[in-house]
Amino acid sequence: MPLWQIYHPVGTYGDPASKISFAEDITKMYTKLGLPAFYVVTNFIPLPNEDILVGGKLRTEKPFIRVVISHIAIKMPNDDAVYKRSTSSIDAILKPHIADKGYDWEYHVMETERRLWKINGLVPPPWKSDEEQLWAKEDRAVPYDGAY
Repeated sequence: MPLWQIYHPVGTYGDPASKISFAEDITKMYTKLGLPAFYVVTNFIPLPNEDILVGGKLRTEKPFIRVVISHIAIKMPNDDAVYKRSTSSIDAILKPHIADKGYDWEYHVMETERRLWKINGLVPPPWKSDEEQLWAKEDRAVPYDGAY
């Protein structure tokens, strides 16, 4: 499960089309890796301008977007080249939705222990397994041996 939490000033992503476009671009990054699309969750979290402070100061001159990304489904190897590819992919996603709009932003990625993850009470199947490929095809969690 990649979870993207996008904290933004109220009105920044005010229409459903901008949110859907952003979420679709995020989802593509993970489905290219073979993950089921339904693993990808994107939350847009609007905040009043007076609730966004950077360096102890209000950010009112232009939107400041904070993105918190949690990865569970796949752990990246401890390799600088892999980390650089991953952050470059994230940067490419953020470009049209944040950078090109002139917003300021920051993000970080956390990796969570996969053994503490369930979907609809089921333990997700191992990455690239036949069972996970079935989940991707069905676009939903499907019971399998070892899922409980």
